[in-house]
Amino acid sequence: MSDAGRMAAIFGCAVLTLSADERAFFREADPFGFILFARNIDTPAQVARLTAELRATVGRNAPILIDQEGGRVQRLRRPHWRDWTPPLDAATAAGDKAAHVLALRARIIAEELRAVGIDGNCAPVADIAGAETHSFLRNRCYGETPAQVCERARAVADAHLAAGVLPVMKHLPGHGRATADTHHHLPKVTASRAELAAHDFAPFRALADLPMAMTAHIIFDAYDPAHPATQSPNMIRVIREEIGFQGLLMTDDLNMQALSGDLGQRTRASMAAGCDIALHCKGDMGEMQMVAAEAGDMPPVTRRRAAAALARRLCQAPVDIAALEADLVRMGQGAVHG
Repeated sequence: MSDAGRMAAIFGCAVLTLSADERAFFREADPFGFILFARNIDTPAQVARLTAELRATVGRNAPILIDQEGGRVQRLRRPHWRDWTPPLDAATAAGDKAAHVLALRARIIAEELRAVGIDGNCAPVADIAGAETHSFLRNRCYGETPAQVCERARAVADAHLAAGVLPVMKHLPGHGRATADTHHHLPKVTASRAELAAHDFAPFRALADLPMAMTAHIIFDAYDPAHPATQSPNMIRVIREEIGFQGLLMTDDLNMQALSGDLGQRTRASMAAGCDIALHCKGDMGEMQMVAAEAGDMPPVTRRRAAAALARRLCQAPVDIAALEADLVRMGQGAVHG
């Protein structure tokens, strides 16, 4: 049996353990993978049990993802895991050593994830921070120029892959110009195609070989003034052809209020636009059933992309975490322990 499963979806779960209804639903749906949130996290032993339980429901080594960027967006926290300063703050303080610092952080984070059965991280953030970038995103970015973000996002992605954890690059084709929080509103970007190609798209082009990526719920007027990128065939074409990303493309969370309609409508529009995988994070059974009805089985091209992504979950070499931490401390960049 393929580790990729059957359904073109990633689902969350409600609490710290699976209910009988969740086990039955996941067994029947056989989604590509799962995602964990803070509501699913207690202790390392509990998380390891939950990841094992999720995989047992589908009978395979399904990918299990999380958002562990470090900083404001990280689901594993003290006292059992390390807390980190926001990436942009760390990069700014590190100066010309920023890529090295972010890579060290990423390798430690990836090792912590793998230790509890998590093998996918929704990072790197390849969006470019600008003066107008909304505060929900700005300090999650790695830099303020395409060159900075290209170098630093590559270092973070490589560190994850070295640990056998799949990086999920976000948010294609670029979230940095958004002046609204997509959890609550639909931003509109008015930059020209030339501006977007030279600036916003550049880091994603440079990292187009990565195995997985996530879309942005943003309207780009220059390409499609009516639909957010997640639901725009024009923007998915840009992602595939102009940016050149050929890996597995998942939506950002379909529950975010930048999207309109019910969960079925949101899923249908996203899949019709060309997304490979529907992401539903909330763990609500009724909503998951709506998503499942519209996501459907992965077509052959998606199955090939999924298999290629999962083949890269190979830890390349063991690492001395204490030595990595000592290196960070020497640069004034240590993590905070519980």
